[in-house]
Amino acid sequence: MTEHTSRLVGFQKLTPSERTERVAALAGLGPEAAAHYAAVAGDLLALADRLVENAVSTLNVPLGIATNLLVDGREVLVPMATEESSVIAAVGNAAKRCRASGGFVTATSGNEMIAQIQQLGMPDAAQVRLKVLERKAEIREICDAADPVLVELGGGFRDLEVRVIETAEGPMVITHLIVDTRDAMGANAVNTMAEAVAPRLAEWTGEAWRHGFGHCVDRVGAHGVAGVDE
Repeated sequence: MTEHTSRLVGFQKLTPSERTERVAALAGLGPEAAAHYAAVAGDLLALADRLVENAVSTLNVPLGIATNLLVDGREVLVPMATEESSVIAAVGNAAKRCRASGGFVTATSGNEMIAQIQQLGMPDAAQVRLKVLERKAEIREICDAADPVLVELGGGFRDLEVRVIETAEGPMVITHLIVDTRDAMGANAVNTMAEAVAPRLAEWTGEAWRHGFGHCVDRVGAHGVAGVDE
């Protein structure tokens, strides 16, 4: 009898087909299930295995087209993937109602995201802040080296902000790495940069960082206005 456990040592090292076979055996599924997973993914299985961990297949979602959209003066057809009925129809209906008054107008504040590194318990936080700012050129090199593909696409490190914040536990220095993530969501990119920079901050300032890495999107924003008045 097959032992049922979710502790699958080395599972991530298997090929997608090997993972499927192992899961099927543990779940009591027949060979038909494994064949179905492979057939659904088709040629996309290799790509799925590069994009996510422990991939075994892909999941198909209905893809429809939203019509009637006039965006920034351009006629556009928008593909929408959803399993919920009426959503695409609702978008098309709303777009139709907005056409007479100009459709939709969009704007964006840019593609910049912030990675944050926190240093705590420093006797001279103001001096630490200055030391970090002096290393801006080196920080740029470290960040861009952490994601050369992003740099090739026109993104990468853009600026550095360093603040001192007084807290009940004493002053802390907050370092913000401002990164142009282009069209990427960006969380992995900025966190990778923060992980590369943090040990160097400790080396340069003599103060260890004692906090995880955060990312925020207050430099990224988009909005749309429907029904522009003539």
